[in-house]
Amino acid sequence: MAEREKLGSTGIGDGVAIPHGKLKDVKVMMAAFGRSSRGVDFQAIDGKPVHIFFMLVAPEEMAGPHLKALARISRLLKEPSRRKAFLEAKSREDIYRLISEGDEKF
Repeated sequence: MAEREKLGSTGIGDGVAIPHGKLKDVKVMMAAFGRSSRGVDFQAIDGKPVHIFFMLVAPEEMAGPHLKALARISRLLKEPSRRKAFLEAKSREDIYRLISEGDEKF
């Protein structure tokens, strides 16, 4: 993952980062969500701190699904109201609901 960041920040702007990579020992694609109320200097393209993180790890041979997942996450976080909802979510269930609702929309 660190090698991927050397290619360019995965901080896509608007307080969002989607660090991602492919690893040979990974058997299935996995994602994780995190957030920081203070924000993290992630060298995002807009220079602003990152508050919302979706990390994606996939097997090396899974290029197509990996790219599709990145696109879906990016679309999920495009709307300011949805980013705000992720920041204000109170529980894992709230986060899961936001992801599920966004996934249904796309």
